[in-house]
Amino acid sequence: MGGIFGVVSKEDCSLDLFFGVDYHSHLGTRRGGLAVFNSENGFHRAIHNIQNSPFRTKFENDLPGMKGPVGIGCISDYEPQPLLARSHLGNIAITTVGVVTNKDELIKELMDNGRSFLEMSGGEVNQTELVLALLNTQKTILDGIKYIQSRVEGSMTLLIATPEGIYGARDKFGRTPLQIGKKDGAHCLSFESFAYINLGYKDEHELGPAEIVFVTPDSYQVLQEPGKEMKICTFLWIYYGYPTACYEGVNVEAMRYNCGKFLARRDKDANIHPDCAAGVPDSGTAHAVGYANEAGIPFTRPFIKYTPTWPRSFMPTNQEQRNLIAHMKLIPVQQLIKDKSILLIDDSIVRGTQLRETTDFLYESGAKEVHVRPACPPIMFGCKYLNFSRSKSEMDLIARRVVRQFEGDNVSAETLAKYCDPDTPEYEKMQEEIRKQLHFTTLRFHRLDDMLDSTGLDHCKLCTYCWNGKE
Repeated sequence: MGGIFGVVSKEDCSLDLFFGVDYHSHLGTRRGGLAVFNSENGFHRAIHNIQNSPFRTKFENDLPGMKGPVGIGCISDYEPQPLLARSHLGNIAITTVGVVTNKDELIKELMDNGRSFLEMSGGEVNQTELVLALLNTQKTILDGIKYIQSRVEGSMTLLIATPEGIYGARDKFGRTPLQIGKKDGAHCLSFESFAYINLGYKDEHELGPAEIVFVTPDSYQVLQEPGKEMKICTFLWIYYGYPTACYEGVNVEAMRYNCGKFLARRDKDANIHPDCAAGVPDSGTAHAVGYANEAGIPFTRPFIKYTPTWPRSFMPTNQEQRNLIAHMKLIPVQQLIKDKSILLIDDSIVRGTQLRETTDFLYESGAKEVHVRPACPPIMFGCKYLNFSRSKSEMDLIARRVVRQFEGDNVSAETLAKYCDPDTPEYEKMQEEIRKQLHFTTLRFHRLDDMLDSTGLDHCKLCTYCWNGKE
């Protein structure tokens, strides 16, 4: 995924920037970056690999040399950024979050017109460099941002720092958030709304889809009004978002309680009698609290995540190592497991490997039953809009593998739609096969309609592509 943060102040912004970016560490895995401008030295930038140590540890030694009133930064899931540029648009820094799915087409078009790109390791072109190149084809920064929004397929939210202030632009369909905070003498722009609260900022404005603003220490100016169509990523609430974050006025923790509540209501017709409800830490916890409250059963923590040496759930990027570390981090509480029937909620089932190992781990620790209730429907399609999963193929998804098992390699859209519909026999057959393969006592996925109702937002504003393939 990734997260971005920017500050423009009448005084030095570096500390606010440092802590604001650090509060986005749950969103990315690979790199962090800061860029600060001052009138004497221009932009000063630092980028570090954060795969094996926290953001703060890597950047605290850079702070003394990064003083200035304007700065932007990011936690990046892949490419190094922010990038600095000196062009006909002036001296700028840029950082982005999103995915350019027509990247190859745009690169070829720009190269055919004489543009060259630096290569990252593995021969990839830095996506933010591509966005910068698109920006520079236009006469003004505002025109450049509008051009980016018109050409990029996928998603793109960005910040552009200049000596005078910061341009902020939300993705044209609002797939990712961008919010403005305010305090005396300063404004900030942030992916996560909670990131600025402890720094003294108050909520000022949440950008709408495609909205473009220019922010100074004293004010913000809307340069392009928001569009009418929104498709914000629903998975922000289910998994990615930090519990204290709000998107479109809906708090992540509260939405997860609602998810658990709806799951419990659906289970009233099920012949199960769990002793307790538990969540796979961390994102499953709030869902389980909501379930327990509605079902009237205890919420317990039968295993605890060991965080002192493995604090970041995303690391490392190698899947085999991730599976091992996911197992190593969970320490059982035998007294809460032995001879218990446990209702277990995780945010989702993607490949299924980790949750199967967690379930086996509970059985090995003495659990009598493990009933699993994912907080979202079966994931059937790889996301085209965000770096949601490291899956290279849709066949990495256990739901799609089971469909292939039943239907073969050539599955029509009409057949696939039946497996997405929880009221069909095809869906029931798929769900039962997943249950058997992953060793659950029972399995019931969250229904799409219940999950969307849990947000309280109009369903048409929420992206559901990974569950039903609808764009």
